[in-house]
Amino acid sequence: MTPGDNGASTPEDDDPFGYLYADGQARGAQPPSGGYGYPNSVSRVRAVGERQYGQQSTVPPQQGAYGQPNAHYQAPETLPGGATTSRQPALSGGGGGRRGPNTKGLLIGAIAVVAAVVIGIGVAMINGNADDDKSGDEAGPTPTHSQSHEPSPTGTKPAPAGELPKADAKDLSLGPGLTTATDVKGAKASGGTYVTGFNQAGATITWTFKDIPTAGKYTVYVGYSVPGKDGNATLSVNGTPSDRPVDLKNWTGAAAGDYEKGWTKTYNYIQLDQGTNTVQISCGQGNQCDALIDQVWLVKGWVKSGG
Repeated sequence: MTPGDNGASTPEDDDPFGYLYADGQARGAQPPSGGYGYPNSVSRVRAVGERQYGQQSTVPPQQGAYGQPNAHYQAPETLPGGATTSRQPALSGGGGGRRGPNTKGLLIGAIAVVAAVVIGIGVAMINGNADDDKSGDEAGPTPTHSQSHEPSPTGTKPAPAGELPKADAKDLSLGPGLTTATDVKGAKASGGTYVTGFNQAGATITWTFKDIPTAGKYTVYVGYSVPGKDGNATLSVNGTPSDRPVDLKNWTGAAAGDYEKGWTKTYNYIQLDQGTNTVQISCGQGNQCDALIDQVWLVKGWVKSGG
């Protein structure tokens, strides 16, 4: 055995470039005409690990064409404990292979869902606005309680529901020689009206009212003004004179002749019947009736404050 010549039947004898050297040419090495360039080789593909030196070569039979599953192969995910894989099989040109997800169809479906939601919201908003507009045109509920339009007694002003009667000067029945005026400022009645001319014997102011809920004790209030001096009048209820006069005192301390500063109020305790009643204030014998009268009203019970 010489340098560069290690004998036959060894991997070194298959040097694909042996024809380039003198010793290789001496052994008859020729330029490659196919295969891997080995001398006298043929164009043959060897599987990896196929050749065993010193042994007969065995080539495992192929189990199928390229791209076809091997009968002895098992995917890792089919083995116990094997992991799942998200890898999709490759699409084949033929009609028999599995197809991937239809992303175009999914995109169209998503767009359709969004469009349906937008249309639904728009319809709901339009209907809501229509309902609001309609509600403004609808008539209110029919009243369940109607007030009587029966004429009230002469000189009586109907009291609001749940309230006791109250009368201004213009609602009262005035005897001969009495009238209403608005010259003196400060009257609490509507329009600043008051009764004048009461300072004469026999003068009467009558208030007839209805709708007293129950018979019993009530307090009658009189709004008035005196010209800086005390006065009084006679009170009658349902035709019966009271033993207590209507005190028309100068509670405000107005100066003599100052009616504008003398506006105040007084009260008397009375008994009323259920329903309609009449209260009369008169200037009788011995009374000092120099006063202006603007209002009269009732309070339930015998009280000392009537507003």
